[in-house]
Amino acid sequence: MTALPIPDRTAQALRLAAYALALMASFMMAAGPLAAQSILRDAETEQLLQDMAAPLIEASELEPGNVEIVLINDPSINAFVAGGQVVYVHAGLINAAENANEVQGVIAHELGHITAGHVVRFEERVRTAQGISILSLILGVGAALAGAGDAALGAMMAGQQAAMGSFLAFNRNQEASTDLAGARYLSGAGISGRGSIKFFERLRNLEIRAGYSQADDAAYTRTHPLSGDRIQVLRDLYRQDPAWDAPVDAELQDRFLRVRAKLYGYLAEPKRTFNIYPESDASVPARYARAYAYHKDAQVEKALAETQSLLAQEPDNPYFLELDGQILLESGRPAEALEPLRRATEMTRNQPLIAGMFGHALIATEDKANYAEAERVLRAAVAKDRYNPFAWYQLGVVYAARGDMPRARLASAEQQVMNRQYPEALRNAQAAEAGLPVGSPDWIRAQDVALQARSELERLRDAR
Repeated sequence: MTALPIPDRTAQALRLAAYALALMASFMMAAGPLAAQSILRDAETEQLLQDMAAPLIEASELEPGNVEIVLINDPSINAFVAGGQVVYVHAGLINAAENANEVQGVIAHELGHITAGHVVRFEERVRTAQGISILSLILGVGAALAGAGDAALGAMMAGQQAAMGSFLAFNRNQEASTDLAGARYLSGAGISGRGSIKFFERLRNLEIRAGYSQADDAAYTRTHPLSGDRIQVLRDLYRQDPAWDAPVDAELQDRFLRVRAKLYGYLAEPKRTFNIYPESDASVPARYARAYAYHKDAQVEKALAETQSLLAQEPDNPYFLELDGQILLESGRPAEALEPLRRATEMTRNQPLIAGMFGHALIATEDKANYAEAERVLRAAVAKDRYNPFAWYQLGVVYAARGDMPRARLASAEQQVMNRQYPEALRNAQAAEAGLPVGSPDWIRAQDVALQARSELERLRDAR
């Protein structure tokens, strides 16, 4: 057998095809903003975001119970929608905003994407752009095989330019129409557009510092309209609105400052937190941030001193109680964590995230007398929020401890399917189904989880 070199003409065609396919991949990548993202879950933050969004959701005429605001662990200043009625907000956006009104302006804009069905239309436009790319690829490869390499490259690059230009123009039009929809929702909710303008000004300043041109001739290469143009249009519109001079909701702003501080303390390096929130700052947000930073830095007593000072000021604040219990629990003192976590759970009526932590503390005491309460608390938590893998894991521990292995396997399957461990989820769901009473709610649920895991495995296999 003899290895023969590829003829020059064929090699050129293959190189051009690879070039075109690489460009086409950029369209497919654009459709997946959730890839490699992680979700941050916190009871206080989720409640704040829902309360901030509630009047805007009502103004948009969407059903309140169907819209979710989800926090993404990403330091960039961004928010997006990606199918369904879910608004994803980056932690970096919360950190960059100065007040709740700015975040409400962003949420209003994203609700505009949902009401207009832009995600579906975006996917349709991606397919159209891919179609143009494929056509230019076919023409280019044909020309290359015929020996016209320069003509092939020209055809393919022209096709890519047409596809990208069409796609970007479509996206800019969507963004401009969504800006107007967001303005309508802010107005309908009686919320000032000042925060929206302030946020766009911040984006413009970031673009300028990053070297992005604000000239009109640069607009055609952008996915969004020029920030300066958006500011001008929206400022004129907002100033005519009766809500322009509406004050920021003081209670909402106070809660926002606390959440922003706790997120910073949780995510940032402790040294940076202490620089932003020095010990000389005795405000509630500063103490909140330092409590998280001290806990991350393994300075347990200092962390507890901050939570105790917060509780001295607001003894019935369930989120301060939650943090106090969390620090005690994660520092190996679960018995001491029970009182603050029990109170926090009761005060929030079994808020699932807080109840899940309380159930964990009960189990961590290793006192079997606490297991019955742990089961009750954890079952209430997953009944309110099935998408809580940590609570499912703890519930499985309780079931296993009392010898109820079928339900322990079902709890493990619930956790694993959420963590994308589909083979393990399928095995555990099938084992649970085999051991549970036929026709019982848990038996039916085991079938559902097995079906979901099997479906995901088939989808992944087909994708390969």
